[in-house]
Amino acid sequence: MALYSHFLVLYLFFVSSVICQVTEFISIDCGGTSNYTDPRTGLAWVSDNGTIMKYGKSSEAQVSNGNTQYQRRRDFPIDSNKYCYTLGTKERRRYLVRATFQYGSSENEDAYPKFDLYLDTTKWSTMVVLDASRVYVKEMIIRAPSSSIDVCVCCATTGSPFISTLELRPLNLSMYATDFEDNFFLEVAARVNFGALSKDAIRYPDDPYDRIWGSDLDKRQNYLVGVAPGTVRINTSKCVDTRTREYPPVKVMQTAVVGTEGILSYRLNLEDFPANARAYAYFAEIEDLGANETRKFKLQQPNLSDYSNAVVNIAENANGSYTLYEPSYMNVSLDFVLSFSFVKTRDSTLGPLLNAIEISKYLKIEPKTDSKDVTVLNALRFLSAESAWANEQGDPCVPAHWEWVNCSSTTPPRITKIALSGKNLKGEIPPEINNMEQLTELWLDGNFLAGPIPGISNLVNLKIVHLENNKLNGPLPKYLGSLPKLQALYIQNNSFSGEIPSEFLTGKVIFNYEHNPWLHKEARKKMHSKLIVGISIGILAVLLVVVIGSLLFLRNLQRKTSHKKSEVQGNSLRASTKPSTAYSVARGWHMMDEGVSYYIPLPELEEATKNFSKKIGRGSFGTVYYGQMKDGKEVAVKIMADSSTHLTQQFVTEVALLSRIHHRNLVPLLGYCEEEHQRILVYEYMHNGTLRDHIHGPVNQKRLDWVARLQIAEDAAKDACRT
Repeated sequence: MALYSHFLVLYLFFVSSVICQVTEFISIDCGGTSNYTDPRTGLAWVSDNGTIMKYGKSSEAQVSNGNTQYQRRRDFPIDSNKYCYTLGTKERRRYLVRATFQYGSSENEDAYPKFDLYLDTTKWSTMVVLDASRVYVKEMIIRAPSSSIDVCVCCATTGSPFISTLELRPLNLSMYATDFEDNFFLEVAARVNFGALSKDAIRYPDDPYDRIWGSDLDKRQNYLVGVAPGTVRINTSKCVDTRTREYPPVKVMQTAVVGTEGILSYRLNLEDFPANARAYAYFAEIEDLGANETRKFKLQQPNLSDYSNAVVNIAENANGSYTLYEPSYMNVSLDFVLSFSFVKTRDSTLGPLLNAIEISKYLKIEPKTDSKDVTVLNALRFLSAESAWANEQGDPCVPAHWEWVNCSSTTPPRITKIALSGKNLKGEIPPEINNMEQLTELWLDGNFLAGPIPGISNLVNLKIVHLENNKLNGPLPKYLGSLPKLQALYIQNNSFSGEIPSEFLTGKVIFNYEHNPWLHKEARKKMHSKLIVGISIGILAVLLVVVIGSLLFLRNLQRKTSHKKSEVQGNSLRASTKPSTAYSVARGWHMMDEGVSYYIPLPELEEATKNFSKKIGRGSFGTVYYGQMKDGKEVAVKIMADSSTHLTQQFVTEVALLSRIHHRNLVPLLGYCEEEHQRILVYEYMHNGTLRDHIHGPVNQKRLDWVARLQIAEDAAKDACRT
């Protein structure tokens, strides 16, 4: 009673799991006009018309085998595109995927179709129709790599691609597990029911997983030939225990062939071989053996020498009669023509027996397009979901690339070009585009894209960018000009703002920025030469020598007058140390355009220089600090080292004289400060070094020759005399 209960529990569990499997079956009648239930199997079939497949046309088969699903087929255009069905899966679950093809047309045909069949990016098979009435069956056992798979037809060399049915069948968790399933699919090459009672194949409901077991009575060219003499067919009505990992149907195991003369042999062609394969042999002793009867045999196959020494004793191996024994050959190398024999051993009284075989080819899984690129493409498709181009199917690159992308030939494929000009895109450019490191061309012009340009600093291979005629805004990222391979950037007719990076104004990159009213060139004055900019910082020292020499000469002539005059000037300066009025502050930096230096309060200079924290030089007058005023103006702030009479006189002279002198080789004096015993001069900051750098700089730097030095000094002195 306990044993009966145990088997009852197992049976109920098996039945419930099978029912669950059936509810997950996907059966698509490709080209069918309506949904229906197949009366032979009780399985529900759905038409692909409109919702599942939007491409191709439904065609009537002129030759049909009588099954509803083969009365029509779906024909696809003869072009370079691929046409894919997407089937939902559960990642890492095993499935049987089956596609069938019956052409059914024989009138006025110049050539039967020849095209390729793909599962995701892996080439499944090249379909070659040789017989219009034959149903060509392609099956693949997979462990789902993601939440969906694509079955695609493409690349016709004759005729047009077509398909009759597409099916997806979930398998039991342990079925067809291999050590190589992370990298290989199993393409079914043969599944044969030996000793079959008719030519009809066995499938659902006899096989709860709806595998198709072909009859060994269904003869065709080079298939199951070379049968040994004395081969007889046997069957039983008794139940056979098939509860092993692959669960072959009981009905298959109730029939067999026996080699009454001591040998069973067959020969068959295996399509797409030679290859490495996974092979199964299914044995069940379905004859009642006498007490002195034994059935022992060995496999004879030259390519399977490792297995040829193993003796098969079904009743012993399976622990009894009417019980399945299924040895498998995990990884064997098989030729296109497979010949095999089972031969009885010398101590066996009965010949070998065989119920069924199953052979599958290891098919290497080809990588899909890099997932980072696919993420961006899907985001772009979402920006214009109603357009036909956004509904292209399958992988972006393999077996044929989408119309609006180009791909690399690397593994995995990468996107090298996006061409979506005038595709009615609305929204912002996806920020993930920065992950498309192999992108060389980006064409997004003529759309309704808004927002700023996202970060694309990683796109080091980018050459051509078209963003014109959109609604993009914000500043141009400065790093754009540093992209090493950038050749052309088109951004006209947008709303960009701010300064144009200087790299785009050199002429090295084709740059069109018309009709961006808030975009402008850099505000700094252009210099004719970097050398002159550097010289102008240091020329003040030359001028000071000339001025001091002149003052000493005048003092010798008019010592008293000069002394009194200096006191008056000093007093006037010190009298001006009162805080600036609101009017003077309002005028601010605009006074420098009028050639008049102005008074700058000490707190403003402390703020601009961050409390005189960045020292950039030192001269006879004192230390020079770097600063930046509130409006962004960069300044050089010179503080007098001490308050001696000589330096006080120099301070007064510089303020009085440099406020009136304006020369291209002199650094402009912007203002001064005399507060709390501090005497400070404020000059415009120059970026290209000091005069010393250009006179005593490194050997590899171009130095200022003596002729240029004298010319600058002479010009400055003449200008000083004129003032």
